[in-house]
Amino acid sequence: MHGLNIWQILWDSGFVVKIVLLILVLASVYSWAIIWQKYKQLKLVTEANDKFSDFFRKSNSIADIHKEASENLDSTMGLMFKRGFEELNKIIEKLNQSGKSNFTQHFSAHGFESLERALKAGFNTANEKMDLKVSLLATIGSITPFIGLFGTVWGIIDAFSGLSQGGGSIEAVAPGIAEALVATAVGLAAAIPAVVFYNLFNNQISRINSQMESFSQDFLNLVERTILIKKDQ
Repeated sequence: MHGLNIWQILWDSGFVVKIVLLILVLASVYSWAIIWQKYKQLKLVTEANDKFSDFFRKSNSIADIHKEASENLDSTMGLMFKRGFEELNKIIEKLNQSGKSNFTQHFSAHGFESLERALKAGFNTANEKMDLKVSLLATIGSITPFIGLFGTVWGIIDAFSGLSQGGGSIEAVAPGIAEALVATAVGLAAAIPAVVFYNLFNNQISRINSQMESFSQDFLNLVERTILIKKDQ
């Protein structure tokens, strides 16, 4: 029994099916480019956060931590720290200009809302960078099976249109049906990796977000320990 030559089938396919297959191949190549890019990016972020978190826990100097954050550009925690540190310096500068140096009274009256907003801004900026193009994987995973299905339906219609004219046989339409089914297979081949890595990246980003949320509390604790207590002694 002789199998069908898949490359010959694709070469002999109709114009519409060829366009569908081209779209699916381009979508697959683009999704793999995104996957590789996000994999490298999130790996760098994870390693940078581990390094910064370790330095943060061991250091007692807020200035040294800021220096580390400025040098560790891949760390999302470092980005949050810089935003919080900049806001803290603005508060200190305003208090000094107004002649009010009692930090405890200021934060007792106004709370840490300004620092929390600065940390949240850093959090959002980091998330924008991590989420960039990830949603495209979901889009590719959602639409490519339907594009492939369209190619399949079109190919089957084209194959059976020959039978409607009479004189056809199953041997005559078999290549056309096989050609049509290839479109569905290619659509699934493009969709499955995109969906898998979309879920993997989302889970990884969620873990990083949880770490950043915990870090925001650690930053406020650091401010209270190293700035407020020392200034009021």
